[in-house]
Amino acid sequence: MTTITIRDVARRAAVSVASASRALNNHSNVTPATRERVLAAARALDYVPHLGARSLSRGRSNTIGVVLPDLFGEFFSEIIRGIDYAAHQRGLQLLLTNMHGSPQDTEAAIRAMRGRVDGLLVMSPQVDVDFLGRSLPKGLPTIVMNAAADGVHPTIAIDNLAGARDAVAHLAAQGCRHIAHVAGPRGNADADARRAGFEEATAGAGIVIGGDFTEAAGIAAARAILADHRDVDGVFAANDMMAVACMATLAEGGMRAPDQVAIIGFDGVPIAQYVTPALSTMALNLAELGERAVERLIAATESPDAAPSTEMMVPHLIVRASSRRA
Repeated sequence: MTTITIRDVARRAAVSVASASRALNNHSNVTPATRERVLAAARALDYVPHLGARSLSRGRSNTIGVVLPDLFGEFFSEIIRGIDYAAHQRGLQLLLTNMHGSPQDTEAAIRAMRGRVDGLLVMSPQVDVDFLGRSLPKGLPTIVMNAAADGVHPTIAIDNLAGARDAVAHLAAQGCRHIAHVAGPRGNADADARRAGFEEATAGAGIVIGGDFTEAAGIAAARAILADHRDVDGVFAANDMMAVACMATLAEGGMRAPDQVAIIGFDGVPIAQYVTPALSTMALNLAELGERAVERLIAATESPDAAPSTEMMVPHLIVRASSRRA
């Protein structure tokens, strides 16, 4: 007897596999009409919801492996929250590990997952595509997050270039003429793309101050601005944590946001809205990114021969007090 998969349901309902999955799992971001069409298709085909979870397990570990660059901070905790929610909905367990930022540790972390998990989520913005392709286990369903597409594995990426351009455009619209960028670490795909977007948007006329995504880097960048770049009137930080630390340190030095300097971050971590002044940001729904990764892993397991594709998440501008000028 032929096994009915979610792909069959999606085809009958004339929707994507992702939309079918969201409808079957009662997600809020599905229109009532689409949900009803998917449910009707599932009933007609006698499809059993959550078959993907059983397909993942197949009598094995019933566990998803998650390999992240770090487990500390709101950025990663929000992604883990989304992954955990989607996995729990499907009766799956999580096995988390930290790659600590180096290719060697990344390879070791991935190797440790072999034979222990039925699918893998890997976030690897700091390693190149060839290395990742060599390190990922052959035949194990894998979704790659925040990395360049390798043509082998389905990928979820962030449109960092567009986000950086929009951040600079916002600062310019607020009257900023001397804009600095507090960059992330070199070799990190997200950081490099955000730097490239900044340089493109400023036509190379902006100031780039090196950083590493930590609060300490934001403090150091602010001190550099106070010492050598007092004419800076706009700051785009490559993540929210550097932006918050930079903003507080600039205020201590007499450059307060938004009047003396307009400041915007990137990522949309929850704490950004609660600092004073509240931080403007290029926001991502980080929990949704985690949920989508699990959904795509289920889809990849049910359709192992499907061509890999890249899903791009586009950040959206949230304007708050740190950059809003009259």
